[in-house]
Amino acid sequence: MISNDEELQVTIKRIERFQQQVARLRQVETNPTNYRLSAEGYLAEIDRMNLEVRDYFSLLPSEVSPDESAPVPTIAEGSQVADRS
Repeated sequence: MISNDEELQVTIKRIERFQQQVARLRQVETNPTNYRLSAEGYLAEIDRMNLEVRDYFSLLPSEVSPDESAPVPTIAEGSQVADRS
């Protein structure tokens, strides 16, 4: 899981490299079966990394845990959030 903006940038660059690899495969591979078999791993990894980016963006910075093993704080059922206005 992505836990900070630096990891986010690394993941985005990695996604871009994998996309470039798939684009290159599309240009050079003429056999559809070989193309699909070659691209499959890249595409699965692109999907996985995109989900990580989406998960990271779905949280505010204060909700992102710097340590993957540490739980992300949540509001317990029945608890009230203090009004900060």
